Formats: sequence, structure tokens, C-alpha cells
Amino acid sequence: MDETLRSQVWARAGSRCEYCQLPHGCSTLSFQLDHIISLKHHGPTLLDNLALACFYCNTHKGPNLAGFELDQRVITRLFHPRRDIWTEHFRWNGAVLLGLSPVGRVTIDVLNINLAERIEHRRLLHEMGLLTLDD
Repeated sequence: MDETLRSQVWARAGSRCEYCQLPHGCSTLSFQLDHIISLKHHGPTLLDNLALACFYCNTHKGPNLAGFELDQRVITRLFHPRRDIWTEHFRWNGAVLLGLSPVGRVTIDVLNINLAERIEHRRLLHEMGLLTLDD
């Protein structure tokens, strides 16, 4: 992947994970470029199919395109940063991310966004004034 494409993804994302909104400066682990539709599923390496993701979101997402929503007992697609509006699917309740839609709930579940360690990390960053938990 060329450096111009990498720079465009970082700039568009404002150096924030496009799934959990964690700023790059608040993580000790490298952020990664995520193929929203993975290469495994024939997703292209084009700007419209790339998202900036923190290590945790990208690792948990892997090549997944969907997850199982327990409440409705159906397969539901994951949040797509190019096609979806973040605030229509998510909202903060302190350091806990709430899913406002089936897409939001499944994304939080599959990406383990509300893992206890991740919530505590966000809470501490917020307490230190390093992270704003607003929509």
C-alpha cells in the first residue's frame, strides 16, 4: 500500500479509530489500516474500503463482515465507516459504548469494544482529560 493512501486514511479519520473513536495518541499500540471488506472477501485496497482502526478493534474484527445479534437471533452486518454515520449507531454512556441499532450492538460485541479493560482504559483517559466521550 502506498504512503499517499495511508496518509489519506489517517487524515480522513482524524487519527482516531473509526470504530471505537480512540485517538491514536491515547494508545501505546500501533493503529492499523483495516480493510472494511477484507481481502479474504475480495475487498479492494482502495480509499473507500479502508478505515483506521486501533489494534484492539482491528484484531477482534479480523475478516468479519457480520455477527450474530442475540436479541433478534439474526446475522447482522458490522458498522461500515464509509457508509454508516457513527452517531446513528453508537452513543457514549460514560466510558461504555452503547449500541443504538442492531449494527451498533453487533459491532460492539464482535469488536469487544466494551471489554472491561477497554472501558477502564477509556475511563482513565477521560479522567485525565485526554479523551472526550462525546458523540
